[in-house]
Amino acid sequence: MLIPLRLKNYKVLVIEILFIPLKKLNMKVIITGVAGFIGSNLAKHLLSQNIKIIGIDNLSFGYMRNIKYLLKSTNFRFINADIRNENTFRGIRGEVLIHLASMKIPRYTNSLRTLEDNLAMVKNVVSYCIKHRCKLVMTSTSDVYGKNKQLPYSENSDLMLGPTTVKRWAYAVSKIYAEHYIQANAEANGLIYSIARLFGSYGPNQNLTWWGGPQSVFIQNILENNVLEIHGDGKQTRTFTFVDDTVSGLIFLIMDNRTNNQIYNIAGFPDEEIKIIDLAKLINSLIRGANSKLNYKLISYKNFGNYEDVLRRVPDINKISALGFSPRISLKEGMLRTIDWQKSLLKK
Repeated sequence: MLIPLRLKNYKVLVIEILFIPLKKLNMKVIITGVAGFIGSNLAKHLLSQNIKIIGIDNLSFGYMRNIKYLLKSTNFRFINADIRNENTFRGIRGEVLIHLASMKIPRYTNSLRTLEDNLAMVKNVVSYCIKHRCKLVMTSTSDVYGKNKQLPYSENSDLMLGPTTVKRWAYAVSKIYAEHYIQANAEANGLIYSIARLFGSYGPNQNLTWWGGPQSVFIQNILENNVLEIHGDGKQTRTFTFVDDTVSGLIFLIMDNRTNNQIYNIAGFPDEEIKIIDLAKLINSLIRGANSKLNYKLISYKNFGNYEDVLRRVPDINKISALGFSPRISLKEGMLRTIDWQKSLLKK
């Protein structure tokens, strides 16, 4: 099929690629966190390609509504279990394990759970993949780049975090440890892996709280005519990725052997970097109209304790673009689709 590809200067070219190698269409994959945002969207795409899926989720942050329609497929098996328990993987076999389950930034929770849960999960999935010679695809995060001011972030950029007295960095530390742990097991035990560093994924099935990201809360509050709470001064920037593009990137890591034992940024268009306050204004205009006033208040980070935020986050996606990947959904189009989905939930 034909898709746009943005190269280093981000001009649009058109190339032809084979999105999924036909020889792998009969494979079986395991997805942890399948009832979550990215897991449910990934599962939907893989099922459309007749790929068999074993999905695992303890539903602590995922929702059955996200996978209800998947349960009708004979190629989909759901296991309600906790992957922190190594016994969860007994009797399960697959060619690729996609590890999406994760505890996120401890803005509202304690950092101990983030550190312990993410460590327990990665140890169990690595152990399983080594034992059964199964490829591991793990989602890491752009948060690992931390406070590095050298933009855009490439996969070889320095990872520069804040002080350990700020619990915000516990999430990035857990993911950096996971990346090192996976690569060490590749060297010592022959593990085959691919690691994806995701940038600001959003879209249908996203969590409606801050767990799902600022866009999720902004949409919900505007639809319900509530005052928006914007953390900090709103001038911090992000590069967002519509979930279809996130899934597209993950498919390359699952299917393409060139990605074995490599790390890749998966992100939307780097030239669509946006301030959080401007994201709120964009969403407000898409819902209420271009001339509508945004009703918001700024919330100091002091309300979250000793907390820090990243001022800018811009990806370099040339490494994965060389494989044929390119984001296709603009920020405006993706937000319109996401708004429509959240509207549909209010009608139920």
